[in-house]
Amino acid sequence: MALREQLPTPAPAQLPAPPAPPEGPKPLISVRHLRKVYRVGDEKVVALRDINLEIPRGQIVCIVGTSGSGKSTLLNQLAGLEKPTRGAVYIGKTNISQLSENQLATFRQRHLGFIFQSYNLLPTMTALENVALPMIFRGISRGRRNKAALSMLAAVGLKKRALHRPTEMSGGQQQRVGIARAFVTRPKVVFADEPTGNLDTKTTIAVMKMMVRFARKYNQTLIIVTHDPELSDYADRIVTLIDGQIVHDQMHTPIYDGEAAPEPTQEPPAEPPDLSEMDLPLPDDPEEPQAGQQAPDPTAEEGEESHE
Repeated sequence: MALREQLPTPAPAQLPAPPAPPEGPKPLISVRHLRKVYRVGDEKVVALRDINLEIPRGQIVCIVGTSGSGKSTLLNQLAGLEKPTRGAVYIGKTNISQLSENQLATFRQRHLGFIFQSYNLLPTMTALENVALPMIFRGISRGRRNKAALSMLAAVGLKKRALHRPTEMSGGQQQRVGIARAFVTRPKVVFADEPTGNLDTKTTIAVMKMMVRFARKYNQTLIIVTHDPELSDYADRIVTLIDGQIVHDQMHTPIYDGEAAPEPTQEPPAEPPDLSEMDLPLPDDPEEPQAGQQAPDPTAEEGEESHE
């Protein structure tokens, strides 16, 4: 007993410190515990379930899934087009889920670009006027707007179509106008919702290469939502949704890096213009909204949106 008392008590084993997590690019977009529920009649439909996602600046991401998987709902959440039932979406330092509708409209004008399946061009405006439209909201003078818009039309091979209206152009030409409009102000993020859904195979390839080339040139985050798995060949990262949940999230080596010129469809596209030479006021990094201007915290339970 005495001998046992004299023996030193062994020190507790020192476990090695866990390795530090690998440092990657700082995320431009952060999605935290995102949930979206719609009410359809007397039933609740869960469109998104606890989505967590981080996307760095300059990454090209393809969100894929079948109809009803939640991919379009996720795009609407990332772009601030809908409010989440729970959770938050940050772009830069801004929690866009807490912004008012007016704040969201201003934020989208300053920091986001959109490319749509149905083109969404104003039919009464020329191609030049459609591309220049986002710059009106930025307070840019007519001369500078037209110069920048014409340069972008040249970059998509449509300089000779500058004064044509959408009804005078093919679907592929209209989508190239839409691409020029989305990129002309060099937004931080460009969202493309089924951008090739109405296009043939040859035009699809040309359109995808244009979007990738511009995103690489301006170091912009490009988020493509599609049901076509072949479009994911152009992405750095593929996120797959099933029943409102992310089931796969993997890095990918794209088949096109933006270096080689796309196949011209009418006139050879020029390099994306350096819009800084045109003295355009480019957007600053997104920041926190000012105090006193925030909506209620979306991480708390909210009423589901009705889709009756």
